Amino acid sequence: MPKPRHLSGDEIIAILSKFGFSVHSQRGSHVKLRRLTSEGVKQTLTIPRHKELDPGTAHAIFRQSSRYIPEDQLLPLFFF
Repeated sequence: MPKPRHLSGDEIIAILSKFGFSVHSQRGSHVKLRRLTSEGVKQTLTIPRHKELDPGTAHAIFRQSSRYIPEDQLLPLFFF
């Protein structure tokens, strides 16, 4: 398994915005990102907006986002 990058919540939001996600709402430090597919399906991810995320949290976000985005496109952005 490659080594995870040290990412902040804002960096992950920027990564996912490249794939069409945008900020839908925020409650406290957690941001909901959402995008609509061409079929009209809503895809939602929740990202904590912290200065640095724990590696396990970043890996969980990677796994969740890989349901919507091909893993080979996400891998170089989340891992070394």
